[in-house]
Amino acid sequence: MSPSRAQEAVTVRTFAQRFSATRRGARLARMLAVQQLDRWGHPYGSPASETVALVVAELAANAVLHGRVPGRDFELRLHHREGTVRIELSDTHPAHPKLPAQDPTAEGGRGLLLIEAVATRWGTSPRTGPGKTVWVECVLN
Repeated sequence: MSPSRAQEAVTVRTFAQRFSATRRGARLARMLAVQQLDRWGHPYGSPASETVALVVAELAANAVLHGRVPGRDFELRLHHREGTVRIELSDTHPAHPKLPAQDPTAEGGRGLLLIEAVATRWGTSPRTGPGKTVWVECVLN
């Protein structure tokens, strides 16, 4: 029998909240995400806090403007683990976000370019029920 290595404990911190699919809900999602990050040791105004604020603001704005289904909320989840944060935003609209074409005059899509610039990686995944989840992973400095 080979000796087994002890597994290191990994702490994963999670925050989850549903918000109304309104501008007020989007603003509250950003504010609570930054507050939660502060509780996890990344103070307001730090590069990590600013990055998460930008990502949540863009995802929540997209959920309100493009992913809104009347009477349905959106959900924000944050998973903090070993210097990274995974931001997940779920809404009930079936359309998936796409990066804009290389057309500088294109309407919209620039928020996804910002997300791509600050994220380690991002994508979409199906969710239970209607809609999708857009997720973004960022390194916290």
